[in-house]
Amino acid sequence: MNWLYQFSTTEFIFIGLFLLLYVLYIARVFWVARQLNTSAWGVVPKFFLRGSYLVLLLIALLGPSFGEASEKLDTTARDVFMIVDVSRSMAANDVVPTRLERVKYDVQQLSDTLLADRFGLILTATEPFVLSPLTADHSALKQFVQHIQPNPASSGGTDLCSAIALARQKFVTDSTTRQSTKALILFSDGENFGPCERTELNRLRQDNIPLITVGVGTDAGASIRDGLDFVRDDDNQVVHSHLNRSFLQNLARDSRGRYLEADADGRYVYELASVLRSLQGPFTNQQEIAISTNKYYYFLLIALGLIIIDLLVTFRTFRL
Repeated sequence: MNWLYQFSTTEFIFIGLFLLLYVLYIARVFWVARQLNTSAWGVVPKFFLRGSYLVLLLIALLGPSFGEASEKLDTTARDVFMIVDVSRSMAANDVVPTRLERVKYDVQQLSDTLLADRFGLILTATEPFVLSPLTADHSALKQFVQHIQPNPASSGGTDLCSAIALARQKFVTDSTTRQSTKALILFSDGENFGPCERTELNRLRQDNIPLITVGVGTDAGASIRDGLDFVRDDDNQVVHSHLNRSFLQNLARDSRGRYLEADADGRYVYELASVLRSLQGPFTNQQEIAISTNKYYYFLLIALGLIIIDLLVTFRTFRL
């Protein structure tokens, strides 16, 4: 079984609060029962019932994927390198839950939408590096994505353009991409501190590699958590990070690509997939794709059934 999200601190907090409050509730009920000289074991079945649907709801929230089916698709071969900004500014929470977590979810949704495409993954902060080469194994790709974290050492800024140059170099040196349609996707808030040479963007145009930039963040922006404090500048002022939309738009324009903006509900992912599908190439192949889908609704339906039982069925708390 694969998971769309990892078990995080939030889930531990919910479980801890549930156990703490319910233990206090049970202790209170048994104390009252003792004062009344009676039994209160009727609260125990409710505890297990409510605990069961809480666990099921948490499992549904984490997005379990299991059960594989194979499907043959005739499709244009597309190779896509996704560049993900992992600088500290991507930990800002003006996009819920954070900018980077939003990107991680959307990258997995995109790979589930374009099953026949090969995806590669490049992370960048002060320096870029390849996390995953081009692969058609989307399950493995999603495993890589789940473990992406902001780079706390990226105080020197983000060099997005070096990551673009690295991705183009990987395309050029990989013989398996010669007959495929190629594209680059850059997920970033646009806070760039490295030089962007026009010649590198011209090379993308010459090699017919469109650059699709995705702006992640808001105009209002947000501060960046650093442990119990916030990231501060040299004057000890709290740093406020904003979406640098104009920089990303200029990158897309100069490379004859497209600019998209991440929205709260992820609808732009379908527009992004549509842009990639519109990139037609000369080579069509047939691939047998293993499909593993999110089965959260099974657990959600069972949890809803238990909630209905909880509402309809009553247990006598005190036996007088």
